[in-house]
Amino acid sequence: MLLKVCHLYPDLLNLYGDRGNVMAFVRRCRWRGIGVEVVAVDLGDEVDFREMDFLFLGGGSDREQGLMARDLVRRRECLREAIEDGLVVLAICGGYQLLGRYYRSADGRTIPGLDLLDFYTEAGASRLIGNVAVEVVIEGERVKVTGFENHAGRTYLGRIAPFGRVLAGHGNNGRDGTEGARYKNVFCSYLHGPLLPKNPRLTDHLISLALRRRGLPAELTPLDDGLEAAASEVMLRRLLGPGKA
Repeated sequence: MLLKVCHLYPDLLNLYGDRGNVMAFVRRCRWRGIGVEVVAVDLGDEVDFREMDFLFLGGGSDREQGLMARDLVRRRECLREAIEDGLVVLAICGGYQLLGRYYRSADGRTIPGLDLLDFYTEAGASRLIGNVAVEVVIEGERVKVTGFENHAGRTYLGRIAPFGRVLAGHGNNGRDGTEGARYKNVFCSYLHGPLLPKNPRLTDHLISLALRRRGLPAELTPLDDGLEAAASEVMLRRLLGPGKA
């Protein structure tokens, strides 16, 4: 049993320790005896996304997003086919924005996105910063996840579901109560932290989806997540108040 993890542009898209998401995915696989191969893909490298099981895109500045967008254009159709085939994707902040229609910067420049998902992003006059709590649905169960956001972009969803509902913090745009986006096995979010180490239930869900796509047993051996649960409870109490964690 071997899962292939694609880490796109690890040196350019790594704001706020986003590579920790790959580390958490890999570690929780290996603790269960699931083999993992990590493939780092940089500008100009060749990759067939259809051969991958988990793809991670982290956050970056406007300049870095422009570089990524130009490089990703030639990969668009291969990535689209893999997404439609159920590739598990986690895209954070700048990586999230690149999957949409476009990003319009504060100086009016429009950075075309891959137009794989129906949303667009425009820079706001101020940054949306702070700890966040979001309610997401994982296999029919409502689960609270936590993270940290720091973004000037305001993302507006079209005909696509959000990743979750904002309980505390700003989310996509600070107005409509949505956070991130969700399509098939693609999960997009503004939550750094990094997101997966803080939220093992979500990490395990992504692992299960990757296994299921390959026709492998998706039921995972339970791990001791007591420390993560305690940390999450402290943050939820701080954000939501006693009794609402």
